[in-house]
Amino acid sequence: MAKVIIIGPGHPLRGGLATFNQRLAKEFIDTGNDCLIYSFSLQYPSFLFPGTTQYSSEPAPENLTIKAVINSVNPLNWIKIGNRLKKEKPDLIIVRFWLPFMGPALGTILRRVQKNKHTKIICIADNVIPHEKRFGDKPFTNYFLKSCDAFITMSEKVMSDLRIFQPSKPALLVSHPLYDNFGAIISKEEAREKLGIGNQELIVLFFGFIRKYKGLDMLLEAMADERIKKAGIKLLVAGEFYEDAKPFHEQIDKLGIKDRLILRTDFIQDSEVKNYLCAADVVIQPYRNATQSGVTPLAYHFEKPMVVTNVGGLPSLVPDKKVGLVVEPTPQAIAEGILEFYQLGESYFIPHLRNEKQKYSWANMVGTISQLANDIQK
Repeated sequence: MAKVIIIGPGHPLRGGLATFNQRLAKEFIDTGNDCLIYSFSLQYPSFLFPGTTQYSSEPAPENLTIKAVINSVNPLNWIKIGNRLKKEKPDLIIVRFWLPFMGPALGTILRRVQKNKHTKIICIADNVIPHEKRFGDKPFTNYFLKSCDAFITMSEKVMSDLRIFQPSKPALLVSHPLYDNFGAIISKEEAREKLGIGNQELIVLFFGFIRKYKGLDMLLEAMADERIKKAGIKLLVAGEFYEDAKPFHEQIDKLGIKDRLILRTDFIQDSEVKNYLCAADVVIQPYRNATQSGVTPLAYHFEKPMVVTNVGGLPSLVPDKKVGLVVEPTPQAIAEGILEFYQLGESYFIPHLRNEKQKYSWANMVGTISQLANDIQK
């Protein structure tokens, strides 16, 4: 039995990273390890957080220990937590890295831990080069990456970005596991009844935080295509604005597509996620750029076909004409992808989805991390 500590967001912090960390901890525990999460007492200062709240109103996950102790902006806290972890001597620390802003805090903590000459440190890198660039990105990232022994990435794009900074440290690529903790699939009719959507509607779903790189503006342009209007297709947007919502509302008015949209732009609680996925015919990811996406494993779990743009790691996760359609990142191509999906029909994709989803297991993630840990010499 190994003692494993995951460093990254956990309840009561909300969002995909917290969900991932909690599910990963459960898998380590289920496979006979001692595992807990070191989360943040302060993750982002309020001026850096684009949403309405950083906290979930859902109950804490059962049978998990989550310590909310890391302050991302207090260097004295970094030293204190680093010394505590150094003394605890876990066999393995798994640390999430998704934003250069976290580099100084996490890098300082891990440098203290390294002094015990026992703990192996593996980073799961969600992004190395961020979607939205800011001052200090490169030095902060470099400082953090030097404090790790090895790396897991979940897309080839992140792996190639990692190799710019760390050309030789051990690193493995593994598929993002399925988010299987949002409940079982429910019928489309039941899901739509809960959301107040008619059973006859043709529904395309855009799910998740709304940021510029995710291309919602291109999707809105696509929804104004006369062929989409004529087909009666509607777009369900489910997720919170993480940037100014005003330009989107102005674009909607200008395009005259308000009647083609269902906007649910508050944060979607975990208990509600299955309703949105199960209510949709297809999930669309019209991204301008992407590493991997937490929406993709959600779609796999709920067996929903996808229309994705040909950027970053998305095409390798969504085999074209099997589990979905891959299109170019332009409004016209996105519109044509939606129309082609409805021509083929949802049932065309289901057998491929069920076959492909088998490779995205949490056991595979834990096995890969364990394999990497065994290769680290201390």
